[in-house]
Amino acid sequence: MSKITLQVNGRSYDVDAAPETPLLWVLRDQLDLLGTKFGCGIGQCGACIVHVNGAPARACLTTVSEAVSAKITTIEGLSRDGSHPLQKAWCELDVAQCGYCQTGQIMSAAALLASNPHPSDSDIDDAMAGNICRCATYYRIRAAIHRAAEIAAGARGAGA
Repeated sequence: MSKITLQVNGRSYDVDAAPETPLLWVLRDQLDLLGTKFGCGIGQCGACIVHVNGAPARACLTTVSEAVSAKITTIEGLSRDGSHPLQKAWCELDVAQCGYCQTGQIMSAAALLASNPHPSDSDIDDAMAGNICRCATYYRIRAAIHRAAEIAAGARGAGA
């Protein structure tokens, strides 16, 4: 075990973990950030997606040693009160069915909207291709991403 410092959701945490420990287990077991889900453990489903330096990363495959000095954002870091445009849109359009994959879906969508605030259907499909939803809510997910873009644009327009 090693003492490792991680920057998660704007806070610094010292954790004891072997360098090869998946980031997922440190987030869940040591930092009690349970929004990041364990899905497949082999990087195929996307349920565990977090942002590492703003880019989507699979926390089940990213080791803590790879995350040192990086800015990590989990679903809990998008907003403390559910006010992020994606969280609002997800609720407004009742996207989740079982909900298990949804944090990974939202984190992938957040990375997309950060780089492309007005994505096309094709842009969304490409960005979300690595996220599996067993309930097949893909059309609602796409609609919610478009709605979140509208919400964010309205917020930008109101602040201008």
